[in-house]
Amino acid sequence: MTSKEHPQKEFNEEIDEQNKQERFLVLHNDDYHTFDYVIDALIEVCEHDVSQAEQCTLLVHYKGKCDVKKGSFSYLRPLKKALTQKKLKATID
Repeated sequence: MTSKEHPQKEFNEEIDEQNKQERFLVLHNDDYHTFDYVIDALIEVCEHDVSQAEQCTLLVHYKGKCDVKKGSFSYLRPLKKALTQKKLKATID
């Protein structure tokens, strides 16, 4: 049988391959939340230590965005959801 006969299998294999690729969870500046709020969110959600959370927060402030975590899409998706539930702007790139 060819993959044309099983389009769902081909689709699932493509999704599996995408999930294995390394991606970045990117936090974007929103000019709304305080430094302390963002630092606390990064410590809680991304398990950053204080120093790492502070550095990421400064990069977000001055550069507009910062990669805060690296991993597969399936690993990063719940972290993105947790950050957005805290009203922070985050994407997976």
